Amino acid sequence: MKTFRKSFSITLLALPGIALIFIFNYVPLYGLLLPFKNYKFDLGIWNSPWVGLDNFKFLFNGNSIQRALRNTLLYNLVFISLGTFISVVLALMLREISRRFVRVYQTVLFIPFFISWVVAGFAFRGLFDMDYGVVNKVLTFLGETPIMWYNEPKYWPFILVIVSIWKGLGYGAVIYYAALMGVDAEYYEAATIDGAGKLRQAISISIPMIKPIIFILVILQIGRIFYSDFGLFFNVTLNSSQLYPTTDVIDTFVYRSLIDLGDIGMASAAGFFQSTVGFILVLLTNYIAKKFNPENSLF
Repeated sequence: MKTFRKSFSITLLALPGIALIFIFNYVPLYGLLLPFKNYKFDLGIWNSPWVGLDNFKFLFNGNSIQRALRNTLLYNLVFISLGTFISVVLALMLREISRRFVRVYQTVLFIPFFISWVVAGFAFRGLFDMDYGVVNKVLTFLGETPIMWYNEPKYWPFILVIVSIWKGLGYGAVIYYAALMGVDAEYYEAATIDGAGKLRQAISISIPMIKPIIFILVILQIGRIFYSDFGLFFNVTLNSSQLYPTTDVIDTFVYRSLIDLGDIGMASAAGFFQSTVGFILVLLTNYIAKKFNPENSLF
């Protein structure tokens, strides 16, 4: 009681935030009933008929969802591994740049992160449009045959990886750069005296020092490995049906299913599946990281 009285004023200040979290994060949890019901608008959540696991059976029947699952998993594995590697390398490079120019480079790297996928989709259409795209104009100038980019699935795994890394690169690089700024300069001074070059300093000092933050961010990303960036896969590809073999992911599949069928129960089942698998993966990845080094674990 004495402790409560001492912290009462601070708790009072936190009440609006606590209320918002409760209203928007806990109250909607009753919606977890939706994946197990045949939702009817006129009956509402509580009165809609219970169907058990039928929504999940419908969700995972057919080749389309298997293709979407495969694409989602493979793309995210590439995004996580390649994105983390390039972000760390960029952060190491930023550390070696004069402080006067770091803010300029940070701003340039961060700008794509704030660009809407709708805007990015139109921008990339300007590059890949069959008749007016810049890339096809260059190919024509070089005497090559123009490519119908939005009809050829084989090119899009590379395009989507490049676009995703371009957009998220600045965010990751700035986080790792901020972590590097917390490393004691005396380590680098001692390494320089011992004759260690920049590469050796990066391998032996910088990366080990920021390894915990790298592990934490990777664990959080693994938790969303069955989610995909809807804007990337929908807007950048212009939702071209001919690209589905390599661009269809869980989120776009569920979106089309919801629009075409209006089945909220099935869409909710997909979301429930993504959240559950993500939660299990976070626990598993964190457990493995903790086994190797407790300092690298999230909790």
